[in-house]
Amino acid sequence: MAREAKKTNGIRSLDDVSLAIIEQLQEDGRRPYAAIGKAVGLSEAAVRQRVQKLQDQGVMQIVAVTDPLTVGFLRQAMVGINIEGDLESVADALAEIDEVAYVVITAGSFDLLVEIVCQDDVHLLEMINKRIRSLPGVRSTESFVYLKLRKQTYTWGTR
Repeated sequence: MAREAKKTNGIRSLDDVSLAIIEQLQEDGRRPYAAIGKAVGLSEAAVRQRVQKLQDQGVMQIVAVTDPLTVGFLRQAMVGINIEGDLESVADALAEIDEVAYVVITAGSFDLLVEIVCQDDVHLLEMINKRIRSLPGVRSTESFVYLKLRKQTYTWGTR
């Protein structure tokens, strides 16, 4: 029996067809709706409507993912940040910075983890020293510079 979409505790669960559509798009974000429809048992129009609904609900995005090295960004780092005061206001301020790719409020040694993508070490230093550490509420930072990216996946949404 196919799972039906429902909302529990504010979290939306997806039916099997929506998950299958997402899986098809994770394999190839340019896959035609007609091909997806054939794979999941829906018409092209029904797939188009489902994809639009999933996007409108914020369940998924269809984007081009680049390798930062190939587009001129030679330095990536994860920065652990400890905060005094309101975590969310600092997280929101960090999220507004173009070089920041990822912001998460955490439990553990750091209050926030932030991934930044920079052109080089000079840019990285400027980001940490002038942009991140200067934000009100930032108490300390610890940087983890990426030497080599071994795995990056976006298929976890359908496991």
